[in-house]
Amino acid sequence: MHLPAAALYLGLAAYFWNTRWRGPLLTQPAFAVVGLGPVERGLLLAAIAAHAIGLWLTIFDAEGMRFGFAIALSVMFWLAMALYWIESFYARMDGLLILGLPAAGLAALLPSLFADPHLLANAGSIAFRLHFLVAMLAYSLFTLAALHALLMMVAETGLHRGRLSPLLAGLPPLLTMETLLFRLLHVAFVLLTLTLVSGVFFSESLFGRAMSFNHKTLFAFISWLIFAALLYGRRRHGWRGRLALRWTLAGFLSLLLAYVGSRFVLEVILGRG
Repeated sequence: MHLPAAALYLGLAAYFWNTRWRGPLLTQPAFAVVGLGPVERGLLLAAIAAHAIGLWLTIFDAEGMRFGFAIALSVMFWLAMALYWIESFYARMDGLLILGLPAAGLAALLPSLFADPHLLANAGSIAFRLHFLVAMLAYSLFTLAALHALLMMVAETGLHRGRLSPLLAGLPPLLTMETLLFRLLHVAFVLLTLTLVSGVFFSESLFGRAMSFNHKTLFAFISWLIFAALLYGRRRHGWRGRLALRWTLAGFLSLLLAYVGSRFVLEVILGRG
């Protein structure tokens, strides 16, 4: 199901590019936002469902539960798209699709391109599966926040130049986008905190071994510190704009290196499981 999901994501990206996003630059944000129609929303849901089925068949097999860097990226973008689909009922954030659809399409193909993912120990434990679910939710929310931050940076640059594409002109005000960004960051930070606390204090029951201090642990805590500093700076000093966006992207990069980066080195560069 990886190929159908990727085809739907990329097909929708091409369709939206031809019908919504491509056009002359505007000198004022007067572009009328069309929003997702019923058929478009249904096709996006079909892509998300196909992606979910493909991931389920890849992760769970007769041998146990498999997971690697390719599956990690694919799960992160699947959850990000699912969260976007739900959020789209309450806020007009169609501009996120210009980044999300191509990225999700490529991510859906990754498990097919990089086979033999890591077989997880203790995968039958309910505690482990809860820990895994919370971690993936945190990573996915941070992924959505990072895409959101990138779009805000592009929109802010366009506003300063006084020239907006139809896509950027159809976005909500930057203050509205910033409010949504920090809403995502607050929820994701709570989930990341739960992930780290459970990993530190319940490592024996979750993983069958004491916690080891490695690159994954180091980057995870660096990411937590970056987001903690960002949320403190926002609350105490009113951080916003490019400063907040740069901190968001730095924290996401550290989080990406924590697991996806370490598994990529082990599985692809070093050839280990």
